Formats: sequence, C-alpha cells, structure tokens
Amino acid sequence: MTDKEATNVDFGHRHLLGLADYSAEDIGHILQQTDRFLEILNRPIPKIPTLRDVTVVNLFYEDSTRTRLSFELAEKRMGADVVNFSAKGSSVGKGESLKDTIQNIGAMKIDMVVIRHQSPGAAHYLTRCINTSVINAGDGPHEHPTQALLDMYSMKQKFGELKGLKVAIIGDILHSRVVRSNILGLTKMGAEVTVCGPKSMMPLYADELGANISYRLEETLEWCDVAMALRIQLERQEQGLFPSVREYHERFGIKKRHLKEFPHFTIMHPGPVNRGVELESEVADNSRAIILDQVTNGLAVRMAVLYLLSGRVQ
Repeated sequence: MTDKEATNVDFGHRHLLGLADYSAEDIGHILQQTDRFLEILNRPIPKIPTLRDVTVVNLFYEDSTRTRLSFELAEKRMGADVVNFSAKGSSVGKGESLKDTIQNIGAMKIDMVVIRHQSPGAAHYLTRCINTSVINAGDGPHEHPTQALLDMYSMKQKFGELKGLKVAIIGDILHSRVVRSNILGLTKMGAEVTVCGPKSMMPLYADELGANISYRLEETLEWCDVAMALRIQLERQEQGLFPSVREYHERFGIKKRHLKEFPHFTIMHPGPVNRGVELESEVADNSRAIILDQVTNGLAVRMAVLYLLSGRVQ
C-alpha cells in the first residue's frame, strides 16, 4: 500500500483513550485498515513513509516489552521520528510531575504521544495538558485499547466475523486492563463474553459491562469458541487473592487434557505467558494457540491506529 492507496476518511477521533468512546463502526474501520497494514508487513520491505515528519513520543511509566516495542516498530515502519521516554533514569525520579514532564516534552513540538501509566485516567489527563494526539497504551487496571483491538482482529482473522462469537476471558479479571477493553469492544461488535476466575479476582462491574460471569473453568471451556487466558500477576499472591500458584493452576489453568476434552476452542493470551500457571507449555505451543499471531497483528493494528489518528488524509 502506497500513501495514495490508503483510504483514510475523516475518522472523527483525535485520541484513542479507550474503547468506551468508540462505536462499532469506529472499531470496524480500524480493523479494516489493519488488513492493509498487515499486507505491508508481509512485503519484502515492510515500510511506508506515511508518518514522515511526524514526531511520536513513547511515554512509558511502567515496564513493558511487547507493547512498547510494537508501538516503536509500528512508528518506524511508517517513517515517523520516534522518541522513547522511560520514567526510570529520568527527572521523574527527582520528583517531576506527569504534567510538568509532558508539558516540557510538548514544548519540543511533538505530534503524538503514546502513554503507559500505572494510574487509571492518566491518558485522559494528558489531553488536558498538551495539544497533541494521545494514545493509551495501558492506564492501570482501566483500559488497554490497542490490545483489545489486536485481540479482536486476531479473532476476526480466525473466524471470519465477531458477531455471535463466544469469548471466554479467564484469570485475574479484577486487575486486568485488557478485560475492560475487550468486553467493551467485543460486545459492541456482537460477540458474547464470559469472564471466569476466582471470586477474589472478580470485579463488581463485569456484568454491568455486558459480560457473563463464571467460576467454573470446565463449563466455560465447553461453552466458548475462544479461551483467552490472562497473565496472573504473581505479586497479587502477596495480597492473599489466591492461596498459591499451584492451586490457581489446578482450578483455572488450561491444561493439555482440556484440549482433548474440549476440542473446539482457540487459545489466546495477551502475554507474557506464565507457563505452568495460566497455560501448560503444551497448550501454549499447541497449533490451536494463536498467541504469536496476536503479536504480529498487534503491530499492524498499531500502524492503523497511528495512521488514522495522525489526520494524514490521502
């Protein structure tokens, strides 16, 4: 796809702060654009100059590997000038506030900011501090919209459509930003979502967003077309939310025997996988797992988002 082949219409959004503000049509348009950028990634030279002369700052206050590298590579594939900021080793350690940090960066004449922050609402707050497009790469347990978009794209790629799809999200529902964005996005696109996990890790809002709730793994696996396991944050064990990693795996870990008992569901995971906790190694490496497809699709999705929010109508 050349610049002239792009079909960017007036997208109607300047920011991607979460999927709560996006309609089914908005989500569908992003997924449609992702097809085009995935085609680019499969070319011998997977680059286009769409974001030439655009400066993007990746502002990461939390550790990240997949999301940070995916955004950075997406930006570079599109010809953007990329600045990476990490809170570690910066003036944040000297007490500088988020507002002061971003206003100083903004004074350097940037065009877009990708932010990951431990506080819910940080991306929204940023839009009041700086006059530039803001993309939320995860704000605490609130939302992670690009992860949900790449998950939806991966499901659509596998099944052809999202409407009527039965999706189970399994694990630490309470603390996951991936869950909220996926429930919002999938239900808007006509899928049915069930969240499954320990009662101590189940939030009050899940059913309010339109998801079913289950505390039984086997009945959930029998029901679903897609089983998305979430990473268990092992530091949660210190809070007493589950007795032990071994017991969690026994009750909610997807095992090799489940593949035989329930031969139809597809396996997903936002990564990184704790092997032997959320998934047995044989499950993570099984042909029914599309975890690496999620990673590739994440790059194409983020290219599509950057393109649409850049306002570069061709």
